[in-house]
Amino acid sequence: MTTVTEIGRDARRVRYPAAPGLADLGRGGIRPRAVVVGAGIAGLAAATGLAERGVDVEVVEREHYLGGRVGGWAQELPDGTPVAMNRGFHAFFAQYYNLRKLLSRSDPQLGRLRRLDDYPLIDGHGRLDSFRGLPRTPPWNALAFALRSPTFRLRDLIRLDARAAAPLAAVSVPGIYELLDHLDAETFLREINFPEAARHLAFEVFSRSFFVEPRHMSAAELATMFHIYFLGSSEGLVFDVAADNFDASLWTPLREYLTASGVQGRPGTVRFHTGVTVDRIETTGGGFLVTDDAGAAISADAVVLAADIAGLRRIVAASPTLGTAEWRSDIADLATAPSFAVYRLWLDRPVRADRPGFLGTGGMDPLDNISVVDTYERQASDWARERGGSVIELHAYAVADGPPPDGQAEQVRGRLLARLHEIYPETADARVVGETMLWRQDCPRFAPGDFARRPGVRTPQPGLVLAGDGIRVDLPVALMERAATTGWLAANALLSRWGGAGHRLQTVPGQGRSAVLRALAGRGRTDR
Repeated sequence: MTTVTEIGRDARRVRYPAAPGLADLGRGGIRPRAVVVGAGIAGLAAATGLAERGVDVEVVEREHYLGGRVGGWAQELPDGTPVAMNRGFHAFFAQYYNLRKLLSRSDPQLGRLRRLDDYPLIDGHGRLDSFRGLPRTPPWNALAFALRSPTFRLRDLIRLDARAAAPLAAVSVPGIYELLDHLDAETFLREINFPEAARHLAFEVFSRSFFVEPRHMSAAELATMFHIYFLGSSEGLVFDVAADNFDASLWTPLREYLTASGVQGRPGTVRFHTGVTVDRIETTGGGFLVTDDAGAAISADAVVLAADIAGLRRIVAASPTLGTAEWRSDIADLATAPSFAVYRLWLDRPVRADRPGFLGTGGMDPLDNISVVDTYERQASDWARERGGSVIELHAYAVADGPPPDGQAEQVRGRLLARLHEIYPETADARVVGETMLWRQDCPRFAPGDFARRPGVRTPQPGLVLAGDGIRVDLPVALMERAATTGWLAANALLSRWGGAGHRLQTVPGQGRSAVLRALAGRGRTDR
């Protein structure tokens, strides 16, 4: 049997043991049947967790590809050349334990991920920060980053309001939400006297990874992010990327694992229905009937709703027998972050050889980052090598509150291109062989006050669970890791109903590592 790579190096990471139970729920002759709605990270984690305990799973996905917002597909350039495309750059941090657990099912050594040695950050004044060579252990990682940063000086540390800032270093989940969720991140940073110049690089990068401006993001979410990546984990601050387009590196291998017959440790079957939109879910005595928009229906003993926010709201609204009035109201009140743009270009010449694979930007509206995709993604690399060119991707987060009005898409495209030419001047004379600009608005909102009413994995409806990065979980996880964690937790919740064994999970520590800072944070809380 292939040995799975040990997931995690931090000796203080928290391990949540698996609940005891049956390893194969189908040994008695009748297997439970579940429908998973949505084949993003959350849905795939739930499907994997269920199938590995003998549940037969039907996965229904609206798109024709797997992976949700981390999906990949093929398209053609104007000359007919097939190329790989996705919805934009994603960073796979070492502390994404539960996501890595999922990926290890089809890639035990995680060889389809590759480590970037740095991801520099640059602001509008040309000041550059780097994560290369930082110590992994907190608080020395954050201190070293601050002391060598051109935007953060020693005098800035002295001017910080230490008591007000203590929650950043003493995060406790979910307690941090009781303390800070009423505040927006921008107000919180101003209250602790965090230097404005450093906000672009130290915090704005985090907030905009939620596709939102700091003034519209919960301060509790920002503090939790700071805990996950800086002061709560010693896994380090550099990350992995997929070595090929997401479909080739991640989801096609996982699909093959889930659908192969006779796989040891996965006795349940998994069937995928892609390009199918779920219309409604009806309760049928002890089970469910999941009906798609073509009228076809699947009966099931349980359902995992792992759709995006709009899909979740729509399905629940069309399924009046699900849940309670209060729960349905909480679902209806879920909201999405502003729309974002991903602009990918295929150029006829390379960028300079010393350009990083990923460059984060701050204060350079509308640009948030630049990826030189051909430096790390195989299909892009093959195209660039054959053509003597390059594949560049530009992100613009939180661009508009809805779909771009007439003319805005072209305006944003022009401004992104101008920023690229400003930062990487060698691209100014390049010919654009092909280009694609995607606009999407389907990321969950994490605004002040949202946490208290955000629905959790378990629901008032027996046999129905939720999963996704917009679902509440009282653990220190975020983004892709939140999606994976809720997927595993959804599977565990259903398995416990049937007497099946659960799956072990891991997270960074649930509270700050320093007892002194935790005490200071507590004093600050009582003084307010």
